Amino acid sequence: MNPTPAPTLAIDALETVYDQLAQAIDQAAASGRTELFLTKLALLNANALGSAERFQQQLEAALRDL
Repeated sequence: MNPTPAPTLAIDALETVYDQLAQAIDQAAASGRTELFLTKLALLNANALGSAERFQQQLEAALRDL
């Protein structure tokens, strides 16, 4: 049995998410709490993924080519 592939977003939806994330980071930065915001966001998304392994894969992908 093959595992179900992770869902993906269409380009227009990714652009919307990018804009929302940029605005949220700017809002958090205005109060000097960017790191706290990003940590909370990461933990909420890890929980939504429901897989520590999948989250680790996402961390590795995000760290590539910084």
